[in-house]
Amino acid sequence: MKTTAYFLLLILLIASCSVQKEPVFIKVDNVKIVSFASDTIKLKAAVFFENPNAVGGVISTDKINIYVNGSAVAEVFSAPFKVPGNKAFSIPLMAHIPTKNILNSDRNGVLGGLLNSLFTKKVTVQIKGNLEYVVFGFKRSFVINKTQVIKIKL
Repeated sequence: MKTTAYFLLLILLIASCSVQKEPVFIKVDNVKIVSFASDTIKLKAAVFFENPNAVGGVISTDKINIYVNGSAVAEVFSAPFKVPGNKAFSIPLMAHIPTKNILNSDRNGVLGGLLNSLFTKKVTVQIKGNLEYVVFGFKRSFVINKTQVIKIKL
């Protein structure tokens, strides 16, 4: 009798903690320049998800690149993020972009990139790559591709 009760309890526990659906990717938003120094630019963004499962998991970055005016200038590195169960959540992404990469990203070279940024005070930033979600050996990739024009405040 005890064995049957333990077995039923174990089955109930496993069934209640199962992964029914994968997290839902909502959007990439809040792309902005956090700081602008002579040697680096710090760029911040947030990736929004909703997890319909009672069980969480881990999301990690997988080669997310930052493109400025069409040229790759930096790669986003982030610590693995623990996904909460039954909740909407956001993952902060941060990138440190060397200023020389932005100035050299324009087709006209350093001078053209500098003049273009000063006159227009705008930069086209694209975040492109994958996020990997892992739970109980189940693995899913989410494609991130967000382009936004950011105004530079000097």
